[in-house]
Amino acid sequence: MKNPAGIRMFATYLRALREKAGVSEQELADMAEVSKITIQRIENAKYSVTLDMLISISDALQIPLKQLVDY
Repeated sequence: MKNPAGIRMFATYLRALREKAGVSEQELADMAEVSKITIQRIENAKYSVTLDMLISISDALQIPLKQLVDY
């Protein structure tokens, strides 16, 4: 990873957004059509997300993409 600090900040922010929305990792994974392990890896800063994944997550959380990446 080229930007581990940024990845960790995004991971923390995503977890906070998910918890604020009141959804579990599994529920978010189902809504975003990805595996639960993918959500876990993102939230544990073990995975650098793609634009495609960001769009799926923002759609699942029903927030604008800009809000998702404005951490």
